[in-house]
Amino acid sequence: MRILIVLLMLGAFTAPSFAHQIKSAITTVLFNENSRNLEVMHRFYLHDAEHAVSVMGDGSADILSNPKTQQTFADYVVERFQLVLDEKTVTLNQVGYEIDGKFLWVYQDYPLPDSVNKISVKHSALQDIWSEQINTVNIEGNINGNKSLKTLTFRESGKLLEVEFP
Repeated sequence: MRILIVLLMLGAFTAPSFAHQIKSAITTVLFNENSRNLEVMHRFYLHDAEHAVSVMGDGSADILSNPKTQQTFADYVVERFQLVLDEKTVTLNQVGYEIDGKFLWVYQDYPLPDSVNKISVKHSALQDIWSEQINTVNIEGNINGNKSLKTLTFRESGKLLEVEFP
């Protein structure tokens, strides 16, 4: 029994060393009629973001408790996300960021357009660090009078993917 307890205690102390990056992020582009904004919400695993800031050159950066490091990561995400509405590249406002449990969220918005026929997106965050990074973008809401949900999956850096709406 003592051996079992010792093994369990050792496992508890070594488990964090076995943690690994998920290398996956999800972004929601929401056409929010209530706020009259197109809201962009990027969700990254905190562990991935922590490894990323370390790779980006600051091995001592503390993303969990240092707002400056969090802002650096948020700026990095914003620089690597592009939204084009009907062939017009839009400049999204950076609203903020927050840590929520095991996730780091980065928020952006833009005034809601009256209508949109085509949305093109580029999302290369973390793909310049890990080639296996997958970024998924869900575009949802009441678009041109129709409830819609479209998904784009970015497996390669630099790709511009698009969806059309009737």
